[in-house]
Amino acid sequence: MTKILENKSKEIRRRIVETIVHAGKGHIGGALSSVDLLVTLYYGDILRFDPKKPDWEKRDRFIFSKGHAGIALYVVLSDLGFFSKEELKNFNQGGSFLAEHPDPSCPGIEVVSGSLGHGLNICAGMALAAKLDKKDYASIAILGDGECYEGTVWEAAMFASHHGLNNLIAIIDRNQLAILDKTENITRLEPFAEKWISFGWEVKEIDGHEIKDIEQSLVGFRSRNSNKPLVIIANTIKGKGISFMENQVKWHHGVPNREHLEIALKELK
Repeated sequence: MTKILENKSKEIRRRIVETIVHAGKGHIGGALSSVDLLVTLYYGDILRFDPKKPDWEKRDRFIFSKGHAGIALYVVLSDLGFFSKEELKNFNQGGSFLAEHPDPSCPGIEVVSGSLGHGLNICAGMALAAKLDKKDYASIAILGDGECYEGTVWEAAMFASHHGLNNLIAIIDRNQLAILDKTENITRLEPFAEKWISFGWEVKEIDGHEIKDIEQSLVGFRSRNSNKPLVIIANTIKGKGISFMENQVKWHHGVPNREHLEIALKELK
């Protein structure tokens, strides 16, 4: 199963690059760093969903809070059949529901995201609603590490801990790069794990590109004995999978040309 998911990650990365080159714009670096997380969630029998019924009542609620990298999620959703893969050709084009930032007009998208710092708040509200309504769906959000500069993230962290939302999972795409520089040069996040612990969360740190690590961090998440929300700090590489993009801040929103595309596709075989 691990090898299958690893190959799926390469396939998703190839399609991300092709789509961004076709569109002429897109946040490529953070999209590539989040792929293994998304692939494990959607193809690894973690999330509960139905592409034919995007609003299925029993679905897990998933929010891609780092919405600027939404192209990664679009590619996954199209591959799973939420909408046609042909629609990817319209990414970032007028009239398409595939805008730069996710919007609920796109099947499989719960909320508008991309205004950073709000995804965890909304997800915490969904988790509380599940508790109040005695529903068993999980609420999971993927955040960027630079997003954790936002005060609303920590308000949500306090709220979730206070209400004992053990049905809430935050996954941090910890690629250590924001739009202009390394996160630790802009405003230090470290000691990152200790911050979450102090806010009353259970914390796991993993390699965000190792499928087995991601799977292991989520084992038994529906029947956790803890009354704490869970945060998974996934250490990743911005631009993962393409050598000239990896750990390069300029590829936060850089657009590959045709020569770049040829090299990238060879490396992602």
